[in-house]
Amino acid sequence: MPINKRIILFLNSQNTMKSLKLPAILFIALISNFSFAQDSNIIAPNGFDKPQEGISKGEVKKISYPSTTVGKDRVANIYFPPGYVATQEYPVLYLLHGIGGDEREWLDQGHPEIILDNLYAENKVKPMIIVMPNGRAMKNDRAEGNIFGEEQVKAFATFEQDLMVDLIPFIEKNYKVKSGVENRAVAGLSMGGGQSLNFGLNHPEDFAWIGSFSPAPNTKQGEGLLPKPEATKANLKLLFLSCGDQDNLMNVSNRTHDFLNEQGIEHIYRIIPDHYHNFEYWKNELYYFAQLIF
Repeated sequence: MPINKRIILFLNSQNTMKSLKLPAILFIALISNFSFAQDSNIIAPNGFDKPQEGISKGEVKKISYPSTTVGKDRVANIYFPPGYVATQEYPVLYLLHGIGGDEREWLDQGHPEIILDNLYAENKVKPMIIVMPNGRAMKNDRAEGNIFGEEQVKAFATFEQDLMVDLIPFIEKNYKVKSGVENRAVAGLSMGGGQSLNFGLNHPEDFAWIGSFSPAPNTKQGEGLLPKPEATKANLKLLFLSCGDQDNLMNVSNRTHDFLNEQGIEHIYRIIPDHYHNFEYWKNELYYFAQLIF
């Protein structure tokens, strides 16, 4: 299907836009089960990822948490929004990295702290905590050696237990976090995009918001991806799937989109023209995903 310099937003049903109350900026027209938005509304504005003077800034802190899954303490980074109040409750976004990254990848290359600071300054996002963990759950979790090796790849699957059993309980014990599935989101890029789909759909009672930016081949298929379809339909508020049209992994996004449609799972599917498997694209998608959650 020709894109003609426009994004294609595929929606499983017209009720998606109504139920999510999505910002009008994302929707110029709704036609059948997909809509077209003009370039100015699907590519983030100039400066969206650049520090601005004269606005309130959030704070990033490095934390350590005990992991029974790995058998050692592990590290993660947390972004606290501008005006953060320790006694106030916040929803949480768990933001995952790619196969060659670690808990610093988003901060070093994607700068979600800057993107969110700028969005807060424009009152476009809800206050939230963002946790950026290391999704490679193994004793030596550094991105070194053969990052595509069997043990390293397996560690990305093992992180599901580390996330659910160790990290989330630690965050909720040590910080004021809003309770309820509607107050927890998971999103990621590439390998982390696959993790977000795998974990979010495997735990529909825990995640109401899922974002997957150019998911990698670790993304499960069939019943393995959607083991609890009824719970997913009951609890899911947003499944945001996207890929650049120049991405070599676009087949993963396409097959996932097709499967979700077959199963009647409402979702947004964004195909971004002239974009690749890189942070220029991933930052753009975080900018839009962050505005839709909570």
